[in-house]
Amino acid sequence: MDKKRILVIEDEQQLVKAIKIRLEYSGYEVLIAGDGQEGLDKVCQENPDLILLDAMMPKMDGYHVCGSLKADSRYNKIPIIMLTAKAQEEDKMLGEKVGADAYIAKPFDHKILLGKIKKLLTA
Repeated sequence: MDKKRILVIEDEQQLVKAIKIRLEYSGYEVLIAGDGQEGLDKVCQENPDLILLDAMMPKMDGYHVCGSLKADSRYNKIPIIMLTAKAQEEDKMLGEKVGADAYIAKPFDHKILLGKIKKLLTA
């Protein structure tokens, strides 16, 4: 069985390392992009099975990235989990508005994240 590929679009390198280790340990292939524009480019090149997306990043924020992908018929079926320190209700509503499939506030429990990933990949 092929490994599911997860693209992590996040500019905080320590968090990227921690997420990458946990995802690989759980049997996923991990792709990484350090900003929103690089993330969009990687989606086009790699067509991942799921995307973990930070909201606040250089070049292009996560809301714009999510909205762009969900508006594109080639990529709108890819589940997107927004990971962000922006945990206000209006932030979550914006995430829903642009099409995020889940919204997890930082800091987060890795077990909750892995459970959400598994649920979205088997839906």
